[in-house]
Amino acid sequence: MTSNAAEFERAQRVLVGGVNSAVRAFRAVGGTPRFIDRAEGAYLWDVEGRRYIDYLGSWGPMIAGHSHPSVVAAVQRAATRGLSYGAPNVMETELAERICTLFPHVEKVRFTSSGTEAAMSAIRLARGYTGRSKILKFEGCYHGTADSLLVKAGSGALAFGTPSSAGVPADLARHTLVAQFNDLDSVRALFAQHPEDIACVMVEPIAGNMNLIEPVPGFHEGLRELCTRHGALLIFDEVMTGFRVALGGAQAVLGVRPDLSAFGKVIGGGMPVGAIGGPAAVMDLMAPLGPVYQAGTLSGNPLAMAAGLATLDIIAQPGWFDAVSKRCARLVAGLNEAARATGVAFCARSRGAMAGCFMLASPPASFADVQAQDVERFKRFYHRMLDEGVYLPPSPVEAFFFSGAHTDADVDATLVAARRSLAAVA
Repeated sequence: MTSNAAEFERAQRVLVGGVNSAVRAFRAVGGTPRFIDRAEGAYLWDVEGRRYIDYLGSWGPMIAGHSHPSVVAAVQRAATRGLSYGAPNVMETELAERICTLFPHVEKVRFTSSGTEAAMSAIRLARGYTGRSKILKFEGCYHGTADSLLVKAGSGALAFGTPSSAGVPADLARHTLVAQFNDLDSVRALFAQHPEDIACVMVEPIAGNMNLIEPVPGFHEGLRELCTRHGALLIFDEVMTGFRVALGGAQAVLGVRPDLSAFGKVIGGGMPVGAIGGPAAVMDLMAPLGPVYQAGTLSGNPLAMAAGLATLDIIAQPGWFDAVSKRCARLVAGLNEAARATGVAFCARSRGAMAGCFMLASPPASFADVQAQDVERFKRFYHRMLDEGVYLPPSPVEAFFFSGAHTDADVDATLVAARRSLAAVA
């Protein structure tokens, strides 16, 4: 039998950093990444044969659990008819119809092959619709690896953003304005500086890429009012929250209607997929009907469409989502009780089947709050949990994910592990 260490050493010889996505390298927590051999239900098995209760969920899409029989069967049926067509297929229409039904503002959909591509294309569409160049995003919110979005806050709330990655030209970054999540004043100030130049405001409505951050009351209502007043489009990045915090996404929970939405994760059931959705008046500016070009050879891939349809069939069953959300909430309540019992500055929260935990005494409201947590303690906690057989995202700034495959017994086992791990790092 091989080992994780041996496989990591081998991978580093031919893969950059030994991985194909940076966070997988465990740089944020230290140690050796686990190389996964298989996954089923709520569990992962590494190449050493060790089983873990999985709260990574492939970063969100596995809401029904790994290798769900219905999803696997749907993909197998689709595969027998061809892996890719490069031409229209009926399942594209069927999945788009489901999205339009669940999201009232969505009249038309364009599928992509990733969430990054969906966010990038939504921005291009907003720029084409408004004729403006600047976009406004929030520090700590992540929307994929498009150049315009790899930008962090500058020297102050009124500053242009600065590149957060080598290879992003400063001239491009100057078109990206960066505000602070949950701080409407920082948004107002940028609109005051650029009242007719901002094409869109893009935001994770419930942030998941600086861990799970809830919006404060009135924040998204304020964004909606500012965008409407200044003629900018409000884009909700629901790649992570869509179909996971609620069947109708974060916008259903918050009661705020965006102009465009970006989707991914759950609608692919584990296959690579993304989508943009919105009113026909905006969406019809995309090619072939309009001048905003967007295309993708594998967009609407039949295997991804089949997996997405099967996943939505599962989670839309009466009572299914409520039951999973309640079980996730029980896990979070138990984690908070374990923190109180051990005296560790630690807290957890959840929305639907999405959750987050922090080495903080109370839930954060901003990226600055998240950065104030005890990262070194998190690293120790993370590895204690891993040793206990619980797989969390390997970063202190990432949300974790619950699934319909997690049982009460899994929750109980996780809480036992958490109590031990928190006591060990106290």
